[in-house]
Amino acid sequence: MTTRSRTTRPLPTDAAPDPSLIGQAILSLIGKVPASQAAPSRTPAVDARAKANAAAAKAAMAAGTLALPPGVLGWLTILPEMVGVWKIQRQLVADIAAIYGKHASLTPEQVVYCLFQHTAAQGVRDLVVRAGQRTLVRRASPVLIRTITRRIGAKLAQKAAGKGVARWIPVVGAVGMGAYAYYDTAQVATTAIDLFEGVVEVEAVEVGR
Repeated sequence: MTTRSRTTRPLPTDAAPDPSLIGQAILSLIGKVPASQAAPSRTPAVDARAKANAAAAKAAMAAGTLALPPGVLGWLTILPEMVGVWKIQRQLVADIAAIYGKHASLTPEQVVYCLFQHTAAQGVRDLVVRAGQRTLVRRASPVLIRTITRRIGAKLAQKAAGKGVARWIPVVGAVGMGAYAYYDTAQVATTAIDLFEGVVEVEAVEVGR
């Protein structure tokens, strides 16, 4: 009797989380605007940048730690790493809004815009209209929010493919992921500071019903 040995296909090193899973993670993340203990500042640009530096260092540590496991185990940490960094960045946006005295009017739409404008601009294009120092924030219906998170998920899934490769290079990959998380968080801060320095108006009526 002949027995056939099973061959196990290795997990592709360029694999990335399912775009729908990324979209769902974003959707659950933005359901509630986080509170902030930061107080309005007389020097908001200085204090916001200090918050940004601290958050960027924290995000780098979190991403680098989760990227340490090599191979398949490391690949499984891609989405948790992304979510962990987003949580740090979400809190940063809330803190910067508070520093500029605008936390009371902070909406999920503004949080999404700040988190993903630099990486998935097309995904958030329906949320914010800029005109000089004035910004009009559109209130998105649940249907539009789901559409937006799907768009962002599709874009970020492409970018996440490279993270899968990095998981197969121990330590070096972790350093790279940490450095990128630091840079990414700094970009989120730049978007938030630029937004809250100006006049922000929030539409009263939801769009995209």
